[in-house]
Amino acid sequence: MLRFDIITIFPEFFDRAFDYGIIRRARAAGLVETNAYDLRRWTSDKHRTVDDRPFGGGDGMVLKPEPIFAAVADLTGGSPGKYAAQTRVILLSPQGRVLTHQLAEDLSQNASQIVLICGRYEGVDERVAEALVTDEISIGDYVLSGGEPAAIVIIDAVSRLLPGALGSDTSAAHESFSDGLLDHPQYTRPPEFGGLRVPEVLLGGNHAEIARWRREAALKKTSRNRPDLVK
Repeated sequence: MLRFDIITIFPEFFDRAFDYGIIRRARAAGLVETNAYDLRRWTSDKHRTVDDRPFGGGDGMVLKPEPIFAAVADLTGGSPGKYAAQTRVILLSPQGRVLTHQLAEDLSQNASQIVLICGRYEGVDERVAEALVTDEISIGDYVLSGGEPAAIVIIDAVSRLLPGALGSDTSAAHESFSDGLLDHPQYTRPPEFGGLRVPEVLLGGNHAEIARWRREAALKKTSRNRPDLVK
């Protein structure tokens, strides 16, 4: 089982997020466990303070290191940076390396516990990134209001790669990015709609020709939409 532990100031954000589709089936099958924890649980002052103003001035607030360090220690049972072999502690941040299919595969194959730290406001005290986490990950070159949506993206991307999570063992192997390209175009009934026809090769039943067409179509689509991948 792969266990996801989410550290957030809005645990209610995840109340129904994993009750649908593949993640719901993976949870029901015992492949995945998801838990969302309120960071304020690990504060020690009467106001349950999780943030403070940044040193050096500037706008906004920064999440304090003390409750995050305490939360990770409690959830992993390890000291900072010293965790069980299959434990990953991930800070969700615009400054992290971008999530890719290959990184999702690595997490699905080599982790049994993933702790996700959801940033907020102007970010998280840098000592969390320096001494506490094993990975700093971004889901794209843009800024979100917090790490909660990114946590859902990572859990979805990783969970669906677990053996048994999809309806077919080969489904994940034939998707976009699995071989470095975008997926080939897909069609279904009816064969003609609004004057637009399904390519004849897909209706002919010649599997070798279909495979060749799909490869060529994937290359064309990737060249058009993501030329960086073709390189």
